[in-house]
Amino acid sequence: MARLHRTILLCTLVGSTLGSLYTDPSQLNSTTYDFIVVGAGTAGNVIAARLTENPSVRVLVVEAGVSDTGFRSQDLQIPLFAPRCPINSPFDWNYTTTPQKGLNNQVITYARGYVLGGSSATNLLTWTRGSRDDYNRFAEVIGDSSYSWNNMIKYFKKSEQWVHPRDGRDDSDEHNPAVHGTNGPVLLSTGGVRTVMDTRVLATTQQLSEEFPFNLDANSGDILGVGWLQSTMGGGSRSSSSTAYLRPALSSRKNLDVLIQTRATKLIKTGSSNGVPQFRSLEVGQTTSSKRFTFTARKETVLSAGAVGSPQILMLSGIGDPAELSKVGIKSTVSNPDVGKNLIDHPIVGAQYILPNDTATVDPITLGEDPAGLTDALAQWTANKTGILSSAGGNFIGFLRVPGNSTILKDGDPTAGPGSSHYELAWQAGFASSSQPPPTSGRYISNIHVVTTPTSRGSISLNSSNPFTSPIIDPNFFDTDYDLGVMVYAIRSAQRFIKAQPWNGFILAPYPDLAPIFADNSTDADIITYIRKFTRTIHHPVGTAAASKDKGKGVVDANLLVKNTSGIRVVDASVFPFLPSVHPLAGIYGIAELAADKIKHAYGI
Repeated sequence: MARLHRTILLCTLVGSTLGSLYTDPSQLNSTTYDFIVVGAGTAGNVIAARLTENPSVRVLVVEAGVSDTGFRSQDLQIPLFAPRCPINSPFDWNYTTTPQKGLNNQVITYARGYVLGGSSATNLLTWTRGSRDDYNRFAEVIGDSSYSWNNMIKYFKKSEQWVHPRDGRDDSDEHNPAVHGTNGPVLLSTGGVRTVMDTRVLATTQQLSEEFPFNLDANSGDILGVGWLQSTMGGGSRSSSSTAYLRPALSSRKNLDVLIQTRATKLIKTGSSNGVPQFRSLEVGQTTSSKRFTFTARKETVLSAGAVGSPQILMLSGIGDPAELSKVGIKSTVSNPDVGKNLIDHPIVGAQYILPNDTATVDPITLGEDPAGLTDALAQWTANKTGILSSAGGNFIGFLRVPGNSTILKDGDPTAGPGSSHYELAWQAGFASSSQPPPTSGRYISNIHVVTTPTSRGSISLNSSNPFTSPIIDPNFFDTDYDLGVMVYAIRSAQRFIKAQPWNGFILAPYPDLAPIFADNSTDADIITYIRKFTRTIHHPVGTAAASKDKGKGVVDANLLVKNTSGIRVVDASVFPFLPSVHPLAGIYGIAELAADKIKHAYGI
């Protein structure tokens, strides 16, 4: 009776019919489905929602994490609270990395979403598709023109719906409506409120237009320049893959079951097809010692557990490098040394500047200096989803390149082409850092610096044959001189921006950590010291189950089917052979929409 009550309660929370959302494998009435999707994250929810559009197709989604309703769910919903989501929260896997030799051997946290919606429910909401070059390179490397920009644009539009900012302002000069979707599930807009920086950023793009040109809409495929930040929010709240795809499907369809708080422990080999190992069953469990349950997919299992989870599950199933698997006691079923390799991630470092104490930033709320102000802001947001909490904290982002004659490019240009970026700059109207202890008071603005086309490569590997043991995560930041050189250049570039005339009299001083490198006589060595101390991940891992047209390379083929197997497809960021030279969220949605069509075509759905 207790289990039934809990299931009814959870289904009520998502507005679903009875029996669609479960918290225990024993509650499900069936063990066989047409498709099993592992991971209710960014891509997995797209696949589940699109496949169940056909009422004759039954889909089970297995999610390790928790519901996105209930305890602390406001942190997921309120845009300004996005940085809280991975910190001491029930919504994160709580991973850490190996000691990073490029970061003074620091072990850093590695946030990944552990909740319905996955990292789309816990990230910083940034929506950037990438450049034409990025997707045309995808198409070439994968060997399939469907990944090219000219084809992907329809999937980007299919996934999104442009909505106007929550403060009701005219946003006609903040985006190009011609390049956006109007009927898709994911809500998209520019910031909910204007900030004290906006006019200064715009003025700087005019004054320093050669280095920082204004770009009306980076999602047009032409990403270079500085423009208005577009974020996954609408009506004052976050729009995640759960709110956009999964919950609407759960509330209207009987052919979708979602099982949460349950770990996929391994794929089970069930036979062979034309001499290729066939995997039709999935084993799941809730704790290390709990009973294991098995579910079977008539057609296939789709791994959408992310760039950490998907390769981990493949390796736990015996699919990977046989020598590495044997070290943890796993017998190889399919030899593929590329599983878990080619981890690519964006390094990020922040810089902060001190402002007069009467400046209107988000600091009184985010630093906890003004509890009454927070109470008032929460009341306003709760009442009508307006006010400062409907803001992501900053309204501008820039994607830029180092000069073509820079010694940084002495070994060649690793970007996908001249329209792709080497680095990103962004601005926050408050103290922003993922590595520095925040102050308890004051007013600040922050610069964000990101290497967007890194050449360092890391890996995901097994720590144990126990599926409840976290894998070994090594992003291997700053393994190359190029990555370090670009970050140094990005910081120099951001300082040229912030020292321009429009900022005169606005900034009192650099934050103490920043002072040595903000000085006019600072050296590259000073900046490198700062970089190695304060760099962290911006949480964009891709590439660990990369797609490739080459028979002996990569993990999945052009249809994202795992090579030399039958019954397994991977649809998530792990299949990207390269990182787009922007934030990858929009790209993951687009690839998932494409993959859903590929699956439908394969089975005549």
